[in-house]
Amino acid sequence: MNCLGIVYKEGKILIGKRDKDPYIPQLSWCFPGGRPTYTHSLQTCLMMEIKKKTNLEVNVLDVIFARTMPEKPEFLNIYYFCEVTDESPKEKPGEKFKELKWVKPTEVEEYFTTSIDPVVMSFLQALEKGEI
Repeated sequence: MNCLGIVYKEGKILIGKRDKDPYIPQLSWCFPGGRPTYTHSLQTCLMMEIKKKTNLEVNVLDVIFARTMPEKPEFLNIYYFCEVTDESPKEKPGEKFKELKWVKPTEVEEYFTTSIDPVVMSFLQALEKGEI
């Protein structure tokens, strides 16, 4: 299982570039997050993973969607909508990310090399239109 954050700030979302993912070789750009430890709530684990990978402090606003990946059906991804806190430090790539980029929500299709579920894309389109 992975908890992934759609991290939002000033009309853009944050994506990170990974290199040579051991579980999904075709994975490059993705949403920040990681595997929960089960010693904390899923939301707390997600906040800790985002901090490790991006240096950002976020608030988890809501769960968006859960799905298995067609590329790796044994992986369950849970997507959360997050916002950067006002007192958060500046982003910088951390654990497993070699680069970070702020993009318009629907631009993720230009970067991701793995599938993006239509439910997630609908959420991103609504976010970009200001409907969320």
